[in-house]
Amino acid sequence: MNPQIDPTLAFIALQPHEILGTLEDLGFRCDGRFLTLNSYENRVYQVGIEDDRPVVAKFYRPGRWTDEAILEEHEFSRELAELDIPVVAPMEINGTTLHHSGNFRLSISPCRGGRSPDLDDTDLMRQLGRLVARIHLAGETRSFRHRPTLDIDSYGHQSAEFLLAEGFIPAELESVYEGVTDMLLASVEHTFEASRSVRQLRLHGDFHPGNVLVDGSVLHIVDLDDARTGPAIQDLWMFLSGGREEQTPQLEVLLDGYLEFRDFDATELQLVEALRSLRIMHYAAWLARRWADPAFQRAFPWFESRRYWDEHILSLREQIAAIQEPPLAWAP
Repeated sequence: MNPQIDPTLAFIALQPHEILGTLEDLGFRCDGRFLTLNSYENRVYQVGIEDDRPVVAKFYRPGRWTDEAILEEHEFSRELAELDIPVVAPMEINGTTLHHSGNFRLSISPCRGGRSPDLDDTDLMRQLGRLVARIHLAGETRSFRHRPTLDIDSYGHQSAEFLLAEGFIPAELESVYEGVTDMLLASVEHTFEASRSVRQLRLHGDFHPGNVLVDGSVLHIVDLDDARTGPAIQDLWMFLSGGREEQTPQLEVLLDGYLEFRDFDATELQLVEALRSLRIMHYAAWLARRWADPAFQRAFPWFESRRYWDEHILSLREQIAAIQEPPLAWAP
């Protein structure tokens, strides 16, 4: 991989003929069918194979992860799959799961279809809880060596600093943004400090409805690209939606399934709004860091608008209040 390549512009050079040629070099006989799948951080394609099921080729954004970090994610995925947890893991080809093509690194996975889960389906939510618990049972058996920890500095402080330094915050809102983020991050730090006893383990890291595919009674878990170390609640809270009165029964159903396989520390519930706050900040900075990528400008045209930043600051203000509220009620 060329270390000088600009990660925000890298994919401009990735063309279909190069993608198909790369798969041919790996031993696949492509039949010409080619579909771009929904992904922005990386580039992911469904490719038809002669006399066989399609495969999914994932080209990693240069500069984001080291080879060691990618391979560690692959190892975790395959470890889970070997435990019959329905994680879609990369295929081993020629003795490895990570391949190189010019400036790019890629992996090949089986193609699995399905729809997003219905969060009103209590049986499905209970099943998700069971699967998350099984992931965490495996996750706590060892530690990541090359992947990061979910922390306040990278998700919070560095996000705010980048947005301010690069001029993404409108000038007239900079002082307001600084004041709001300072207050919010102080609350997040207080919450994390009060939760020091919470166990850290290997996680999916970005487990939300978009990373679960439902095909009849079969579930498939995809995209462990953000796998990292953190608290168990990180893989649960993104399935909670609505107000407290809606989230409480959703949480109960998820944890009903979770407790069939693993204990849950109720202390972690106080982290939900702190983690939500960090995700909101990190998401805005992620868009900013990738803004030179034409795919981001097409997909998120509202990002540079004054309205977006007004609403972003409002959401951060709301999080300051949310963190002060008691955690969701749950009795084991």
